[in-house]
Amino acid sequence: MNELRIRPAAPSDLDAVLAFWRTAAEGASISDDSAGVEGLLARDPEALIVAERDGELVGTVIAGFDGWRCHLYRLAVAPERRRQGIAKALLAAAEERFGRLGGRRADAMVLVRNERAQHAWSAAGYGPEEQWRRWVKPLTDRVG
Repeated sequence: MNELRIRPAAPSDLDAVLAFWRTAAEGASISDDSAGVEGLLARDPEALIVAERDGELVGTVIAGFDGWRCHLYRLAVAPERRRQGIAKALLAAAEERFGRLGGRRADAMVLVRNERAQHAWSAAGYGPEEQWRRWVKPLTDRVG
């Protein structure tokens, strides 16, 4: 078997995805909780894409499209499964989704301190735009 399966996450995947992010994703987001992910799926049921191998969750990416821009978040691969083409397959699925939706350019949130991720994104054809800076304002007191 050992075939990689890429599919949109289902509501029944949410607990497994949140647990997966605690071990496979770098950093924490204010939305990394049940309410955050449930809200994502309620608004856009195909935005959270998961990769499975032999029934095991091995990767994720959020491919959000707001009608204007394509945004990539939470590209994560199980540490013991890295360098097996999982991230590449997830990004291909995300980019194919964006193409179907009429997206023209994708951007990714990449932590400055995460050099491994920067190399992976660069290998996938993405690059930083130094003239832009992300500005944020938390809308809740809850962090990470």
